[in-house]
Amino acid sequence: MKDVTIIGGGPAGLYASFYAGLRGLSVRIIEYNQQLGGKLNLYPEKIVWDIGAMPAKPATYIMEDLIKQGTTFYPEVKLNEKVLNIKKCTDHFEVETNAATYLSRTIILAIGSGIINPVKLEIKDAERFEINNLHYVVRSLQRFKGKRVLISGGGNTAVDWARDIAPYAASVHIICRKEDFKGHEEMVRKLDDLRVVKLTNQWIESFNAEDDYITSAIIKRSDHSTHTIDIDEVIINHGFHMDSELLDKSDIQLNRIDNFYVAGNADGSTNVEGVYAIGDILKHDAKVNLIAGCFHDAAIAVNKIKSYLDPEAESYGIVSSHNPVFEEKNKIIKDTIMHHE
Repeated sequence: MKDVTIIGGGPAGLYASFYAGLRGLSVRIIEYNQQLGGKLNLYPEKIVWDIGAMPAKPATYIMEDLIKQGTTFYPEVKLNEKVLNIKKCTDHFEVETNAATYLSRTIILAIGSGIINPVKLEIKDAERFEINNLHYVVRSLQRFKGKRVLISGGGNTAVDWARDIAPYAASVHIICRKEDFKGHEEMVRKLDDLRVVKLTNQWIESFNAEDDYITSAIIKRSDHSTHTIDIDEVIINHGFHMDSELLDKSDIQLNRIDNFYVAGNADGSTNVEGVYAIGDILKHDAKVNLIAGCFHDAAIAVNKIKSYLDPEAESYGIVSSHNPVFEEKNKIIKDTIMHHE
C-alpha cells in the first residue's frame, strides 16, 4: 500500500513524486513507456523556454533533471506497465496494470494527453526498417550529419525537424499529401533558405531496400505519376494516436470535458474523492498549459492529498531551504560547490 500512486511519469508526475516525498508520503509511479520523461522523450532536441528560472535548453537535459529530482525520495517506479483499471474500495484504491495489481490510498492522474503512439507508415513490412533508418522520433540531430534525409509530414513538428536537421544533413526533402504545409508560415519559408526541397501533393508509396536498410523511396504524385529519391534516413510525422482507454473504461467514473480531459478543480481534486488530476489531462477555468504550470498543479494536489490523509497536517510543505529533509543533501551540494571553487 502506498500513500499515493502517480499514473504517468512525465514532468507533472515527476514533480508530484518529488513534492509528495518532501511531504513525507510514500509514492509509486506507474509509467507505460520504458523510461520516465513523458512527451519530452518525443522531442529531446527541442529547446524549452517556458520554465521559470531555467535558461532555455534542449528537452533531453530538462528531462534528465526532472527524473533526478522526481526520484529524490526513492519512489517505487514501475515502467512498461499499462494501467487498465482503477477500482475504488472502502478506504483505498486498486490499480490494475497488465503486470500486477497495486494498492494505494490516493491516486494522481498525470497522464498528459493519454498514451501517445506515433501514427505508423501504412506500407507493408515498414516496421522492419525501424531498427535501422526509419524513424518516428528525432532523438539526435547528429545522427543525420552528412545524410540524405526524407521527412514525411506537413505539420509544425515535421517542418521544425526539417529546419533543425538541414544544417547537418547533406540534403533534406520534406513531403506532404496536401497542397500546403500546415506548419507556421515563417518556419515553412525558412526551409527555402536552408535549401530544403519541399514536395506537396505527394506521399511515400514504397521503399527500395538492402538488408532491411532503406536506400530509396518511391514517391507518388497526385496525378499518379511516381519518382524516386535516394535516401539514407527516413522520418515520419503523421501525428499521434491518443489513447484515453483508461479514463473511458475505468471503474471510477470521472467527469470529463470534450470526452477526453478530466474536469477538475484548481486544487486538482475531481468528482471522485481521493483521485486528483494534474498536468495536461486536467481542465478547469484557471488552467495554464505550460510545463511550468504542471509543477504548480502537482504541488497543490499533493498538499490536498496530505490534508486528506492527515487532517492535522500543515496545509503546505516547509520551503526547501529550511526543510530538515534536505539538511544532508544541502551539505553535500555546498561541499561540491566549494570543491569546484
